[in-house]
Amino acid sequence: MENSGGITASLQGRYASALFDLACEQNLVSAVEADLGKLGEALAASDDLAALVSNPKVSREAAARAIAAVADLLGLSALTRNFLGVVAGNRRLAALPDIVRAFATIAAASRGEVSAEVTSAHPLTDDQLAALGAKLQVREGRTVKLKASVNPDLLGGLVVRIGSQQIDSSIRTRLNSLAHAMKG
Repeated sequence: MENSGGITASLQGRYASALFDLACEQNLVSAVEADLGKLGEALAASDDLAALVSNPKVSREAAARAIAAVADLLGLSALTRNFLGVVAGNRRLAALPDIVRAFATIAAASRGEVSAEVTSAHPLTDDQLAALGAKLQVREGRTVKLKASVNPDLLGGLVVRIGSQQIDSSIRTRLNSLAHAMKG
């Protein structure tokens, strides 16, 4: 499996890579990926949970109990629960959102996929997403998994982010470029 050096060189990348290796050994990559997806959604949806994981004043024991309760509530697998216990014990819960993203990237790379975040001014239809996915697949030479979001501030067009690359064809960017060019 090929891991990006940038991912595994970071703290969150080392944690994600270690979890990925354990999940591979136990044939649980899909289960752990689903668990981390649930956890990522919970972190994004709950300001209280996000504040808990980023608060350095919370003791190791309290953080471990809280994250164990969250794991119970979300119905996470034993491997994911144990991993979260280690992360809490090492006082690295603040890195959890980045660990979740790094794991998803590593898992996608192992399947020969690449993730693309697509932001548009208006929701895209399934047909539009399929057409965009097909064009990106030809461009990247591998399967592209799309994650769509909406940002009305774009006015129109799309912003596509694949890894560290960004393709910005939004009207907002075009208008900003035109304004800058007119200023001289």
